[in-house]
Amino acid sequence: MTYRLRLFVSDDSSPAQREAAERLFRQALESSLGDAALVLPVHAAWQRLAARHGESPDMEALTVEERMVFETWQLAEAAALQAVFGPHRHLDEGGYEISAID
Repeated sequence: MTYRLRLFVSDDSSPAQREAAERLFRQALESSLGDAALVLPVHAAWQRLAARHGESPDMEALTVEERMVFETWQLAEAAALQAVFGPHRHLDEGGYEISAID
């Protein structure tokens, strides 16, 4: 299953810089999850959990399976963000959007 990734980065970055950043983000995300095919389903599961429990839920309130999905996505996301923005990432440095390719 393929997906579209869009990074929201500084407006002064060139198209080549944006493409390189997106490539780094994808590589780190896919490496952390183990396969590109897992990005969409794990992200979708995380979104459902975050909608139901919030983005910082009481982990004890989650089932073991929910906790595993939540933590798996958080670790993969952190690795991808660090790959692009470095270890001292700040909230104003940009975000991302993941969607299915129809």
